[in-house]
Amino acid sequence: MSKYLIPILLILLSFACKSDSKETRTKPVIVATTSILADGIRNIVQDQAAVIALMPAGVDPHLYKASVRDLDLLTNADLVVYHGLYLEGKMTEIFEKLALSQTLIDISRGLPEEALIRSGPEAHSVDPHIWFDVKLWSKAMEYASAEIIRWKPEWKSSLESNSIAYLVKLRALDEVVRTKVNELRSAGQVLVTAHDAFAYFGKAYDLEVKSLQGLSTLSEPGLRDLTELITIVQENKVKAIFAEQTISPKAIRAVAAGAAERNHQVSLAGPLYTDSLDAEGTPAGTYIGMVETNLRIIYESLLP
Repeated sequence: MSKYLIPILLILLSFACKSDSKETRTKPVIVATTSILADGIRNIVQDQAAVIALMPAGVDPHLYKASVRDLDLLTNADLVVYHGLYLEGKMTEIFEKLALSQTLIDISRGLPEEALIRSGPEAHSVDPHIWFDVKLWSKAMEYASAEIIRWKPEWKSSLESNSIAYLVKLRALDEVVRTKVNELRSAGQVLVTAHDAFAYFGKAYDLEVKSLQGLSTLSEPGLRDLTELITIVQENKVKAIFAEQTISPKAIRAVAAGAAERNHQVSLAGPLYTDSLDAEGTPAGTYIGMVETNLRIIYESLLP
């Protein structure tokens, strides 16, 4: 029996029992899977729709399993938007069932194939952390905007205006990131993190990035991974390594301890925000704020 059978049955049951609450709404409800994606969609639709993040701030999407409450929220949404590329890996079959009766947008479909980072030929081997390349995130937001216009063509004028304004902000953000990372690269620094979320960041801004875990936090680092990363930290005289907000710092602490045993002191900095924003109203509570916060932490930790 499929491990997804129970949630799928619940979806089918909700289709049969769904109330007519949509008809009484003052504005449509859009459900976006992560807080990062919800923030992007809010910038596009502004106050024309209520945008709800399925996963609360601080939740790891790699490990997330939909609850009964989530299924109810998804099936009663007017539109569902998700990242794709198996970021929400445990929800893949749920999306397939929802697509039979609802409008869904997979933002990864708007990205050029050659821009994606792969670790193997399988579909799930594509790195889903596209938002760490600000230009690539901009493409995803352009695609989301075009798809929302297809869904609500009467919103076209305002959606296009909102999208242009947001893309201008993202272009400015990309320039700031590029300038700061140029300084890090000139100082010979390496970015060492808990899991492999920053590959797009390294590729886009030409910075060497190393991590302890793989693309998904479901993977477990082995002794060889730990030893190799300790060697990299020691040989590159790395000043700081970084914990992440949604991951236990235990494994990355072991890297700092191992480096210390080899007479190289490295600080444990962060946490960096990788798969989720911080709470609403905090500096890292928006996508732009998250990128700026991560950049500040990295810059201040690696440079004198």
